[in-house]
Amino acid sequence: MADDIEARLKAVPAPTPSPEGGDSRDDYLERRTLRRGSAGWLLLTGLGVAYVVSGDFSGWNIGLDKGGFGGLAIATVLMGAMYACLVFSLAELSTILPTAGGGYGFARRALGPWGGFLTGTAILIEYILAPAAIVIFIGDYVESLGLFGLTSGWPVYLGCFVVFIGVHLWGVGEALRFSLVVTAVAVAALLIFAVGAFTEFSADGLNDIPVDASAFGSNSWLPLGVLGIWAAFPFGMWFFLGVEGVPLAAEEAKDPVRSMPKALAISMGVLALLALITFFAATGAQGADAVKSAGNPLVVALEGDGGPTALSRFVNYAGLAGLVASFFSLIYAGSRQLFALSRAGYLPRFLSLTSRRKAPYLGLVIPGAIGFALAAATGNGARMLNIAVFGATISYALMALSHIVLRRREPDLERPYRTPGGILTSSVAFVLALSALVATFLVDKDAAFIALAVYGVALAYFALYSRHHLVASAPEEEFAALAQAEAELTRD
Repeated sequence: MADDIEARLKAVPAPTPSPEGGDSRDDYLERRTLRRGSAGWLLLTGLGVAYVVSGDFSGWNIGLDKGGFGGLAIATVLMGAMYACLVFSLAELSTILPTAGGGYGFARRALGPWGGFLTGTAILIEYILAPAAIVIFIGDYVESLGLFGLTSGWPVYLGCFVVFIGVHLWGVGEALRFSLVVTAVAVAALLIFAVGAFTEFSADGLNDIPVDASAFGSNSWLPLGVLGIWAAFPFGMWFFLGVEGVPLAAEEAKDPVRSMPKALAISMGVLALLALITFFAATGAQGADAVKSAGNPLVVALEGDGGPTALSRFVNYAGLAGLVASFFSLIYAGSRQLFALSRAGYLPRFLSLTSRRKAPYLGLVIPGAIGFALAAATGNGARMLNIAVFGATISYALMALSHIVLRRREPDLERPYRTPGGILTSSVAFVLALSALVATFLVDKDAAFIALAVYGVALAYFALYSRHHLVASAPEEEFAALAQAEAELTRD
């Protein structure tokens, strides 16, 4: 049977001539190679936390305005459950296909080229829009802290993109170590904040948001009613948004089959702990009503009406570190997703070329240029984050569905790691992801429709051009071809 499979794989068309002049298979992949073995489980864990940590410093608190303390608390528990189920599902999928494609690669195997492109595009929307939003928040922090007399604007945005993309171009090992250090500072600051805030904790402050008597099911814990729980879903996600990007580092990881599940599980555990203590400490210190609309809720929770303190100033600077960590790591994630889609021909193939230091330089520079242009032109970080969340929820549903499909269609596929709970776990993630997708329309309909429009343009490109020019020798495509050959032999 192995000989038959090999024979059928040899019949798969070779990559079509590249824009650079007709490479052979080996030459094509050689020019698109990442630096393997650069990240162990510790750096991967740091990457998982770095994606998310800025969300602990701001953004989540707007959910208090949508659902009150009880509404946001329930939403956070449900979204935490969604991410936990998704992370366990991705841990299994990443051991089956440890490539830079991440979610796109998983969906390509399970759902075919259309499913792979739909998933990869949704992930790309998330990882291009999120850094554009975060760089605006960085500019706001720089201005509020009075750093170097700078104000929030395009010079700050440009400086961030140039400096941090430059670090990524230097090398993935150096980039991930930098990310780990900055993330450690941000996490330490959150723990120190919690110690200070809990000294002022009062349970009465948790439910001090005025009750909307006209809302169905409203009470002191659900001041906006039952519907407020659903509206708070996108903000409960901010405690975890991005952790699913760890598998994008699979090709650059040491022993990804073992290190990826470990890193995903530890990252999720750390993020759940940080979400719990940050949520309770910030709302209990000054009350939910005081922090529900603040741009810097942790600082407001510490200062109240008493003005700046040494601890609040420290947390303010640490908030900037958290933003930098997430900005830096999301640039990495976006470049790897773009690299994988380009290498397989779903996007223009020149975008996957790598430098002598094995960095996908165009995959870093071009998304960075788009992000900078969006930030400078709009200055609307909240809108861009809402678009990013919309893309994220689509990708979550498709990745969870991929796990379900592969478990049912290929039950005997070798799985070095198996998701606890199996299909039940990924089904929970799938249902909750669809619920979160609908909730984005409750928060910002314009952002949802903008994301749909971008999706539509991308799908038109795929339907009319790129699906006819896929590269058969890309790892994700070869893996899919092997599955097809095995399925044909089984039918025969």
